[in-house]
Amino acid sequence: MNIVALYTADESRGPMTGHEAVQLRAGCGIVGDRHCKRNTKPEEQLTLIEHEAVDAFNEEFGQEVQPHQLRRNIVTKGVDLNALEGREFTVGPVRVRGIERCEPCSVVGKLLAGELTPTRIIQSFMGRGGLRCEILSTGVVRVGDDIDILD
Repeated sequence: MNIVALYTADESRGPMTGHEAVQLRAGCGIVGDRHCKRNTKPEEQLTLIEHEAVDAFNEEFGQEVQPHQLRRNIVTKGVDLNALEGREFTVGPVRVRGIERCEPCSVVGKLLAGELTPTRIIQSFMGRGGLRCEILSTGVVRVGDDIDILD
């Protein structure tokens, strides 16, 4: 179970930028991301998505969607994110808590629309759109870092 990609966006609906490493700040978010401010709501601090969910979507619909297009911060491999809802775990050296599933929104639906309607895209990612997390400790996370369940 590990991290395969890291992304931030410095403005709402702005382009996602890939990184080899990012700093997660407890109670704030990812340094340099649009959501990173003092006392950011826990559910807005960090989002994760499974690479396998993106692969499954592409295979099912014959698409070539890239993980960053789902606008999540961390792309994982080999971890069931839905099982981490309400649980504490580490992302590299940083302790986080899964808050709630991160279901796709109309923004993502519109951004990915083409052959598929925004509604169809949103429906297809329901239950596999990722996980919203609260950042509980501060530290640097890198591509390749492990994800470990604590409880």
